[in-house]
Amino acid sequence: CAVARAFAARPELVLADEPTGSLDQDNARVVMDLIDEVAREHGAAVLVATHDSAVGASCRRHLRMLDGRLYEDAG
Repeated sequence: CAVARAFAARPELVLADEPTGSLDQDNARVVMDLIDEVAREHGAAVLVATHDSAVGASCRRHLRMLDGRLYEDAG
């Protein structure tokens, strides 16, 4: 339901703060796949803030905040 609400107004950017924080790994994967699918259909960018390395690994671009500075992860 939260994914539908996030995309209902067809935003260009969706901010997702710990979108899978309370989910087990299988459901987290399902939610991230759904977010990715809907974002592609709507042409939206999604910025995901997470501490979960599995969620981060599912993203195409990786940025890391360290000591107040933003860095792009290589690779």
